[in-house]
Amino acid sequence: MDRVANYPIVRKLGEGATSEVFLCQDPFRNREVAVKRIFPEALRDPVRGRLFRKLFFTEASLAGKLEHPHIAQIYDAGIGEDSGYIVMEYVAGGTMEGYCAPGNLLALEQVVEIVFKCTRALAYAHMLGVTHRDIKPGNILYAGSPTDVRISDFGLALNIGAETTQITGVGSPAYMSPEQIREELVDHRTDLYSLGVVMYQMLTGVLPFRGSNKYAMIYQITQHEPPPPSAERRQVPASLDRIVRRAMHKEAAKRYQSGDEFAEDLIAALRAGLGEPRREFGDADKFALLRSMRFFAAFTDQELWEVVKHGIWEQVGTGTVVLREGEAGDFFCVLIDGEMRVSKNKKLLTVLGPGEPFGEMTYLSASDPQRSATVAASAASRILRMRVADLEQASVSCRSKFDRAFIGILVERLNLANTRLTSG
Repeated sequence: MDRVANYPIVRKLGEGATSEVFLCQDPFRNREVAVKRIFPEALRDPVRGRLFRKLFFTEASLAGKLEHPHIAQIYDAGIGEDSGYIVMEYVAGGTMEGYCAPGNLLALEQVVEIVFKCTRALAYAHMLGVTHRDIKPGNILYAGSPTDVRISDFGLALNIGAETTQITGVGSPAYMSPEQIREELVDHRTDLYSLGVVMYQMLTGVLPFRGSNKYAMIYQITQHEPPPPSAERRQVPASLDRIVRRAMHKEAAKRYQSGDEFAEDLIAALRAGLGEPRREFGDADKFALLRSMRFFAAFTDQELWEVVKHGIWEQVGTGTVVLREGEAGDFFCVLIDGEMRVSKNKKLLTVLGPGEPFGEMTYLSASDPQRSATVAASAASRILRMRVADLEQASVSCRSKFDRAFIGILVERLNLANTRLTSG
């Protein structure tokens, strides 16, 4: 076999009980993709064939519907009487399973960043009525770095509006919520429980519930409370203990009620400090800061992640000139924190505070790329620099949101100038 459907095979990536996965070439878009092919004998199985078909069809039906930077994209799918394939984004790094081993644990801030991105991805899926139901390290992929994550494998997903009954008795027991173990009806909060288990394992290198067999583990999940992560890894602070405990509460009503709520506590813990030196100002910090700013209020999560990806984050000292009058400009900035002074011909025009953009006029007026004013830091500041060439790599909707935000700022400034003129 040299291809799956219209996708030439590069090499085999692996296989499971019911399907195999190939690295293929997408000849239409000139990119590598992962193609999952279900075994014909699985569909013909007299006992579980209907179940396998339903699970495969569930995942295939999500093609093009879950477009989020931290969800592995499903591009195409096809299913016949005894065949089926799903074309997915190829994520080259691997799964989180390797970072759940005691000797290969990530720094605490990296774990928090990974879980934060997963909470935002789940919040997006849940908003669309999709509950994953099989969140585990093996279904969280990473690309270039461990924190560049994608949630994958929606084969067990519950898609409200697309199906009216739930399949029970499927999933990975170690990561199942108590209600899933009991084969009760579940909702999005079962995913938040499972993510809590993943967080526990990534923090400690062990599962919260361990038994000599499946039934012993199930009993513990439904009846016992696990030791806090700090009991297994003393560096884990109390703030993360509390987050894991709430995420894994046996009563769904006492858990986090949304991925957004889960994410808020993660950011609060990150900002309060995790008891070890920070390695970097990470994507989770950047996203949370941008989300809190009025300038970015109309941006969707997906568009905001694009800003995080394409933006250049810089610390500048007092007196640093960021823009100089008369120079050509191929970027604009947003002040994240600190203060900037805007002057023209050495005369002070205004002072900018956090959340305010500057340098956007050369972006909006392509015919006149010269700066009309000088902008310098009057205090130690952090800025987000967006190069026009980088922004062109972003989606049309993201660029459109910048345009609308800039127009809003210009209207505000014109109104303020008119008010000053009439009051004078």
